[in-house]
Parts: sequence; C-alpha cells; structure tokens
Amino acid sequence: MIQPESAAEPGTATRGANDRAGEGEPAAEYGRRLTRWKSEAGRWRGHEGWLSHLRLAVFLAGLILGWFVFGTHDLGARWLLPPAALFLSLVIAHDRVIQKRKRAERRAEFYEGGVARLEDRWAGLGDGGEGYDDARHPYATDLDLFGEGSLFELVCTARTPAGRDTLASWLAGPASAEEIRARQEAVMELRPRLDLREDLALLGDELRSQLSPEALVHWGSAAATDAPSPIPRIVAPLLAALSVAALAAWIFLGAGPIPLLGTLIVQGLFASTLRGRVRSVLAGVDGPTRDLALLRGLLTRLEAEPVETPRLRELEATLRTEGLPPSRRIAQLQRLADLLDARRNQFFAPFGLLLLWSTQLALALESWRVHYGPALAGWLRAAGEMEALAALAGYAYEHPRDIFPEIVGEGPVFEGRGLGHPLLPEDRCIRNDLHLGPETLALVISGSNMSGKSTYLRTAGCNALLAFAGAPVRAEALRISPLAIGASIQIADNLREGTSHFYAEIQRLRGVMDLTEGSLPVLFLLDEILHGTNSHDRRIGASAVVRQLVERGSLGLVTTHDLALSKIADELAPRIVNVHFQDHLEDGRMCFDYTLQPGVVSKSNALELMRSVGLEVS
Repeated sequence: MIQPESAAEPGTATRGANDRAGEGEPAAEYGRRLTRWKSEAGRWRGHEGWLSHLRLAVFLAGLILGWFVFGTHDLGARWLLPPAALFLSLVIAHDRVIQKRKRAERRAEFYEGGVARLEDRWAGLGDGGEGYDDARHPYATDLDLFGEGSLFELVCTARTPAGRDTLASWLAGPASAEEIRARQEAVMELRPRLDLREDLALLGDELRSQLSPEALVHWGSAAATDAPSPIPRIVAPLLAALSVAALAAWIFLGAGPIPLLGTLIVQGLFASTLRGRVRSVLAGVDGPTRDLALLRGLLTRLEAEPVETPRLRELEATLRTEGLPPSRRIAQLQRLADLLDARRNQFFAPFGLLLLWSTQLALALESWRVHYGPALAGWLRAAGEMEALAALAGYAYEHPRDIFPEIVGEGPVFEGRGLGHPLLPEDRCIRNDLHLGPETLALVISGSNMSGKSTYLRTAGCNALLAFAGAPVRAEALRISPLAIGASIQIADNLREGTSHFYAEIQRLRGVMDLTEGSLPVLFLLDEILHGTNSHDRRIGASAVVRQLVERGSLGLVTTHDLALSKIADELAPRIVNVHFQDHLEDGRMCFDYTLQPGVVSKSNALELMRSVGLEVS
C-alpha cells in the first residue's frame, strides 16, 4: 500500500512553505520542483547502485563461508548467520531505496508534464480520454473535447478512474448556476496547492493501474439489504473461549480430554451451520481488501487537506462514516484481512481450529461490509470529485491570466470580451468579443476560407465548457448563464453505414433542435450549415433551421459561405446580426487578421487560393 510521503523525508519541504511557493509564477515553480525531484531521483539511484554492489559482495562472502562450512567443515553453521542477516537487511533497504527512487521519478514526471503544458508542447503526452469520446454526443467531436490535443488532455491530471470519470462528465454536460459557482470557489481555494496535486498524482498512479471501482462498489453494496443476525458473532467467541478453557483445564487441572472434546463437537456443529456463509464471505474478500488498501493512501491524503469552501467541506463530510474518516475504517478492514491470512500458516492452523478463526473473521468481515460497504460508492465519488477539482485547480494555476467567469442564473446570456481559444498557444491566439443575449440571439458569420470562422465557433464553445465545469476561461471578461451546447462543426460521412455527409449533418441538426426541448436554453454552433447540398435548398433549409432555433430562445453562431443566408439577419434583426472575418492579398499571399468585424463580408478568396497553388482560373 502506498502512503503519502512524510514532510520530514529527505528532499521534501514543509507543506505550508510549498503551498506559499505555489502562488508564484508557474514556470519558475515547476522548474524549481522538477530540478529538485530529478536531483532526488539521482541521489536515490546512486544509493541503489552501491547497495546492489554491497549485496553482491555479501552474497559472495556468504558463498565463501559456505565452502568452509559445508565443504571443508572448518567452520560451524553459525558463521553463516551474520552474512544471511546482513544480506536480508540489504534486500529490505535496497527495496526501500528503489521505491523512493521511483516516487521521486514520478514526482519529476508530474512537473515535466506541467512544463510541457506551459510550453505548449503537451499534445499527445497526456491523457486524451479517448474512451469517453462518442460520435453521437452533441458537441464532443466538434469542440475537440477528447482525443490527442483535446481540451480533456489539456485539463486532466486526474489519475484515478473516479477522478477521470468525474472530470469527463463535467466537461460533457451542463450544470446549474449554483453548482458551477460552488466548483469555482473550490477551484480557487485549491489553485495554489501544488503539494496536494503532486501527492494525488503519485498516489493515483498505483490506483490507475490496479483499482477496480466497479467491482469494489458491487462488493460493498452486495450485503446492504441483507444484514446478518448478530447472534453468531456473539456465540463464536464464547465457544472459542470455552475451548481454550477446556484445554487449559486438561493441561493444568487434570480435567481430562472429555470437556475439550465436547466443546470441539459443539464448535463443529456451529461452524457447519455457517459453512456456506463463511465460504461466500472469504471467497470474495481478497480483491476488495487489496483495492481498499490502495485507496486508503489516497483517502488519507485527502483527509489531511484543510478545506474552507462549502463544496470542499461537503466532500469532507462525505468522507466520514459515523464520525470517523474512511482511512480509519479501511484500516479496520485491513487488520481483519491480515488476521485472516494467519490461517494459511501451517503452524497456526491447529490454534485456528480451536479459536474458530476463519468463522469469527468471516463474520467480522461481513459485519464491516454491512456497516460500511454502502459508503464505498460515496467515498469513491467524493475522492473523484476532489481529484477533478484538483485538476481544474491545476489548470487555473497554469493559466494565471485566465479569469473565472460570472455565472448568472437568469438567461440566456453569453457576453464575452477578449475571448481566445484555450487550445491555441497564447502568443498565437487572436481574441474577439462575443455578445449574445435577450436582444441579439445569434450571429451569422460570413468570411473567406481560413479566415477564422470555425475557430471562432470553437472558441465560444470551449470557453463555455470550461466555464460550466468550474474552470477559468481564456477571456478578459465573461458573463454567461448555463446553456445546453449543440454543435455541427466537424461532420463526416460514414461509408460503412452508407451515410452521406448531408444526411449526417441533418441528423446532427435534428439533435441540436431536440436540445431546445430541454430545461436549459441552447447555445448552437453551426459551421457552414448545409453546405453538402445545392445552394437553393441550402438557403431555404438553413434559414428555416436558424429561424426555428432563434424562435425557441436559443443563442448561437452560424458560419456560411453563402451570402444569401446573411439576408435572414435582415429579416430577423435585431435578434440576428451579420458579422464577418476579412482577408487581403499581400505580395501574392493571402493574409488574415482573424478579427471579427460588423456586417457581411464583401469579397471571397476562393479564386485567389486556387491560383496560389498553381490552378489556372480565368
């Protein structure tokens, strides 16, 4: 089982000092800690090397002594005891050094990942959450939510399945205004706590590879509605005490074997009535106790973290059962499991029969599961939420210039100033404003190829996802209400299913329209709407879709190459407004400023782009 490393361990600093240091510049702090842990790993690697050589020397010395003991018989066997004891001590010490070296390396890897994110070379190095991707999701594919170079990969430092699941669900679905504000407060409190995120990364590595949350929750809830009678737990120790007393009476008082034989017969009859129950408990206890031993280190670390905000206090309260933290409860289970292992010792087996060892421990394990098993799901959920909040806090720490948006309960509203795409390097990110609300519900965005229309849609969508998850956004200011997002940006045909691009797009548009029947207003993001059909049908169909979405109170952005669609803004003004991105030709090259401007675009660059690649166009 992994336990959090002590602050007194060499190479570590006090927690308070580290958290204060965590309030500095991310790049400088990450660099300092990365250097420290790399140095620490190198130091333990050196210890590991000379311990290996020392073990080999002791082993060779033992072989030489063995020759004199068993070959020439010049020495007695007792001469082998010192090298054997020394070798065993070196094996234990060597293993501890290896573990310290691995922990230092994993801590260094945590900061290497942080440095990579700060230097915008993180894509493909982290967890893309590909398992969460769903082509039928209303925006996951369109907004690059999962996969290499995705928003999830940028934000996620969670290691445990529960933490990853929680973060993915927050990014993949809306939340209430109250919930978002509660997450924001928790993220703000956790933002400077680098030590916590470092420890969670270390502890989570083991959990990620070995923990089975589903099996653990199933084991814990299996006996929740079938509480066993407490009578056997009272009878079993009484019978064991009688057997011990009968044995003592035989040995010390000369009472003979009859009393002992009688108590053993009664014990056997009692145990036979519980045989099926005992076997059922013992058969399924090894996996859960192993998983809980792994989970205990993580829970112990979370329990030790002081919290102030209401959301974190609520999670802290969840991590307590009858006043005790789960780590204490799990320690009780581990002690029972350790005692149970004694039955496998052949020397202890006769005493185990006398004491009804397996029966008593099985009953105790079953009692633990009945009392605390149902709480396992809550412990895992609370730990997952804490880890997800810590991941968002890490994102906030690494983006100190990003702001927490104002979340309003009444809407719909999306008012952003200086919005930038969070997946673009900050020095290449062109910022634009976006103002949608009761008066202006939608923008029709025209512009030439590569001018920035699709990126603008993704900028709005990704910042909304971060805002709803409780994270900061890349903006100078943002005021937003909870919205259900529906997008049609990245559509592809499916040869295997015989689905054309146009059919796939109208299915997606149907899904966006269906969102308007929910409880939240919709933010629609439609890129080159219906460009897979002829211009006549496109103009009529696109106008109808946008008109219906606006009439249902949705907010949104629509990009188009077909300037005829821009006429819908004239028909529904001021609820729909025309804006555009512009370009210009400079020394034979197309140049873009990626700055949103009012009105309809006045020119197209399609022919210029064709000529620039060598196509003759008259």
